[in-house]
Amino acid sequence: MLTYDNWEQEKPSFSNHNETKGALDVLKWAYDHYKDDIVYACSFGVEGIVLVDLISKVKPDAEIIFLDTHLHFPETYETIEKVKERYSSLHIIMKSPNISLQEQAALFGAELWKTNPNKCCELRKIIPLREALTGVSAWISGLRREQSPTRAKTEYINQDHKFQLIKICPLIYWTWQDVWRYVHQHNLPYNKLHDIGYPSIGCEPCTAPTYDLNNLRSGRWAGHVKTECGLHES
Repeated sequence: MLTYDNWEQEKPSFSNHNETKGALDVLKWAYDHYKDDIVYACSFGVEGIVLVDLISKVKPDAEIIFLDTHLHFPETYETIEKVKERYSSLHIIMKSPNISLQEQAALFGAELWKTNPNKCCELRKIIPLREALTGVSAWISGLRREQSPTRAKTEYINQDHKFQLIKICPLIYWTWQDVWRYVHQHNLPYNKLHDIGYPSIGCEPCTAPTYDLNNLRSGRWAGHVKTECGLHES
């Protein structure tokens, strides 16, 4: 089995010249290869909804983790409930931080996301994901190369130095148009904030609408030199 520690072994190759640009083939390989030793960490943005649908075709009882920072938009929680209803056999786990917002404020000051967003992301996203990934060999992410310059070289199969796991990214060749075409063709539920200028949706205090199609994450952490929460940084 391919793991972080034996990364040098031969890896499969996939064609992106098919209906799902390789995504379904990558997922079939991943679940066949890792069985229950892999989880999907989903933000329930529109890319996440596409992956949920594709995963349901390959492994209907797959484990899906949502990092519930307790700072998400109401629309995000509404979307998760719709997904649970449509894909009832999936195991959707709401992973919360070990520290409450009140405890965080007492230790680091009110609205830490304004004064030190990196620390806030560490406490409410990075540490919880590390805990959730304990005991597995691989995880799935909805990264696309088109999303931002920091994601432009992402591969289907990646050695993830942050969590020392294998990271599978099936949607790397999908465009923004591909994502929405799939959603509408399959009548998938999605976060309605996407309809009013939110291409990338994270925690409510750190997400603003943006209409820059050349950088779909430009609405995240406005006013800070920050484009990533840290989950996908080495």
